[in-house]
Amino acid sequence: MASAEAGAARSTGSSGPPPKKARKEVEPSAQAGGKNASRFTTHTAGHEPYDADAMRKPKPAAGSKTIVSWNVAGLRAFMKKATDDLRLLNEKEAFDVVAIQEHKLQESHVCGLQQALESDVFDNAGYHYYWNCSTEKKGYSGVAIISKTKPLSVEYGIDGLPSAEAEGRVIVAEYDEFYLVNVYVPNSGSRPLEWRTEEWDEKFSAHVKGLEASKPVIVAGDMNCAAMPIDIHSPKTNLKSAGYTPEERASFASRYLENGFVDCFRRMYPDAVGFTYWGYRGNLRARNMGWRLDYFLVSETLYPKAYDTFHLEGYMGSDHCPLGLTLTL
Repeated sequence: MASAEAGAARSTGSSGPPPKKARKEVEPSAQAGGKNASRFTTHTAGHEPYDADAMRKPKPAAGSKTIVSWNVAGLRAFMKKATDDLRLLNEKEAFDVVAIQEHKLQESHVCGLQQALESDVFDNAGYHYYWNCSTEKKGYSGVAIISKTKPLSVEYGIDGLPSAEAEGRVIVAEYDEFYLVNVYVPNSGSRPLEWRTEEWDEKFSAHVKGLEASKPVIVAGDMNCAAMPIDIHSPKTNLKSAGYTPEERASFASRYLENGFVDCFRRMYPDAVGFTYWGYRGNLRARNMGWRLDYFLVSETLYPKAYDTFHLEGYMGSDHCPLGLTLTL
């Protein structure tokens, strides 16, 4: 696993990956409800829709830290249509760190995009930028961390998992109180399912547990798995869909939820339906027919300091919405 100094772009590489396949989503006509269906017609009976305006806790006083995570589905396109959304998000949430997934940048793009972010979003406040770019395929994958304070260390990739480096899928930033692991997990539709659950999941989770030996860990990002039936709009018809197979959900449970990590949103809001991803077709976002693929997973020892976690569905520019975690430290 490689490391780099603040402000540097980082990318590593080997041979090219297979092309990414689109997520297959099955939408039963009985649940579609027609053009004028209620936004919440697809929710499982007995569950309530997550409503940030009504359910979020008041912002804490001094001594807190907020981390925002967002799969932007291509940062260059995002900045052309949603710079104001990102700026407003920063102004309203005053986040300390933003973890970005799927920026799709090449290293040659980083300087210009970083300058645009610093001037147009962060008012030249001197943020620290860390980029991991895919060298296996142009316009693909990539993660970034943008931080008010300089981390103690920053590392890229995972030992023994070449794709994590070559596809720019992981950055680990060390802070005084925790490690922040920003990850964009491969979609199982683009590779053999066994590789995803037995190779990637095994090595990534083992690496995270290794970090935890020295201090608590926060895993933020697109995990590409809807962990429970409540986390997908139509669980019964998507059992064979990438991201909701029994194998992926069993791996997620055993390697994280049963292995010392807390799914912050589900622990705080056990009965709330809160999606973070909606496919572009079929007006699915307006009808709230989505998936919860994005998470904050924290070490059990750190969870008592997790004050609130939230989804912000109103911010556009991507097929994912931003989510946040506020800690009282």
